[in-house]
Parts: sequence; C-alpha cells; structure tokens
Amino acid sequence: MKTHQTFASVAVLAAFAFAIPPCGADAIAQSYPSKPIRLIHGFASGSAIDVFSRPLAQKMTEQLGQQVVVDSRPGATGTIANELVAKSAPDGYTLLAAPGSAMAATPHLFKVAYNSLRDFAPVHQISDFSYVLVAHPAVPAKSARELIAMAKARPGYLTYGSTGIGSGFHLAGELFCAMAGVQMLHVPYRGGGTAAITDLVGGRVDLMWDSLAVVKPQLLAGRLHAIGVTGTHRAAALPEVATIADSGLPGYEIVGWHGIFAPAGTPHEIVERLSTTIAKILSAPDMRDLWNTQAMEIHPSTPEQFAARLRADYDRYGKLIREAGIKLQ
Repeated sequence: MKTHQTFASVAVLAAFAFAIPPCGADAIAQSYPSKPIRLIHGFASGSAIDVFSRPLAQKMTEQLGQQVVVDSRPGATGTIANELVAKSAPDGYTLLAAPGSAMAATPHLFKVAYNSLRDFAPVHQISDFSYVLVAHPAVPAKSARELIAMAKARPGYLTYGSTGIGSGFHLAGELFCAMAGVQMLHVPYRGGGTAAITDLVGGRVDLMWDSLAVVKPQLLAGRLHAIGVTGTHRAAALPEVATIADSGLPGYEIVGWHGIFAPAGTPHEIVERLSTTIAKILSAPDMRDLWNTQAMEIHPSTPEQFAARLRADYDRYGKLIREAGIKLQ
C-alpha cells in the first residue's frame, strides 16, 4: 500500500513540476524578446557600421518578431555608444554594433569608462573587410609607391581624413606613415560618414582610408580614385586595385571587422539565441550578396570564437599603437 502511495505521490509531483512555468535564465530566454530592441552604434549615418546595421536590424526584426531599432550615437570614435551599452541592463534589449577598432584600439588611446574585454558579451562577428585608400582626383598618385614619393617630396603637405582619432581608418594612415617614413596631416571627423566623404570629394582633404561600402559610389562616379587596399589580397568587389603591400609598401596590412555585442552579464541563453539568429540571417543569399558587393566577407562565429578574436586584436592593436608611437593629437 505504501509503495502504491509513493508512486502516486511521485506521479503527482512530476505532473505538478511540468505545470510550473520555467524560471530563471530558461524563462528569460523562452520569453525573449518581448519588447523592441535597440541596436546602438557610435558613428554617423552613412558610415560603414551604419550601412550594415540597418539591413541586419530589419532581418532581425523579421526573425525575432520584435522591432530592432538602429540608434546612432556618434562621437569620440565610438566610445559614447560603447559606454552607453556597457552600462545598460544586461537583458538583451540594448545591443552594440561596433567596428573592431572601436573595441580593440580606441581603449589604448582614450581613457574610457569601460573595459572592452570585461564589460561586453561578444555575440557575433558579422564581417571581415580590408580598407581601401582613396584620393581626390587632384592627387595624381595611383599606387602606394607614387604616394610615398609625393609625401616625401612635401612632408606634412598631404592630408588624410578619418572617422576619428583611434579609429581603424586613422590607424591605417598612421601605420602607413610609420612604415613608409613619411609625414601626412591627419584630419579627424566626428563620426565620419558623409561629412568626411563630402570634404574628400570637395578637395578639402586629399586622402582617406575607408570601407568600400562607403566610398564605392564615389569611385564608380569618378569623383575619387583608389590607390590600394589594406588586406593581403585584392578585394573581389575591386579586383583592379592592388594591395598597398604589393604596390609599394611591402608588409603593410590592416584588416577590420564589425560585430554585435551585448552588455556583460546578459544571460548566455539570450546571447546564444541572438548569435544563432544573426548566423541564419547572414547565411541567406541576399545578405551574402549585399556583403560581397561591398567587399565585406561573412565571418560566422560562435560567441566564444568572437571573444577570442576581440582579445587577439586588443593585444595586436595595443602593440601597433605603442610601436608606431601613435598618440592623441
């Protein structure tokens, strides 16, 4: 009799347990998202990170069933947006879209109110890309070799714009100058985007390192010309342009990336769901085509793999900045 009662009790308890709604992290993950999500970035409209955040946010809205809104907070080479996200509630409703330079390089130059390695949960790396060095038509150089000759003939005369001090584009210029032994004047722009390109097209600055996503329309229209790309191989979307290393500056290489982050402490289940959702979005043919046409390479990653990439680049950029003697201007 006791045995039957025991089995009956166990059965009742089991049924009761299944009837209880899940709690803790499991409950959060199952109900997520239940309201709109902000995808914040720290650069101006029209910048590379903005160009790719918007179609990604649209696809995330479709996949997650909640609106994903892009929120641009330009300034201080992305650090304003980074700090905002780092201090946000770790609930998956505030995310950061950021270039690798803003996460891995800027903290070595600025005193920032966050730690890139401790205050964020890497979600997914969404791209790898070479920069392209472009020039106003008044600059006759068509290769790194010719540009170096021009810069040596008139030290400090040539100017190059960037999306801000410590940005990847700024570091690309500083690395070029250091390796080539030349002097050029850096002109930083708040958030970059259209203001920097407008001044370059207008001839107010001579050169700029930027992403092909931003400068391609100007290249196609003949308002700018490309001198070289910064990676180890030619860009598929710009096959006629040699690498800077092959056109006059051997050993030169700098490659950027974009990624999505959440505040540290965001439940692992939510980070995993976001990462899986983004991976699915990026595997779709239309998104691959969009990335490819802008010389971006899709880089699927787990949160753990992305965290390892961030750590490696954090150390690499720190070493580059120290050895090149790059300082705030």
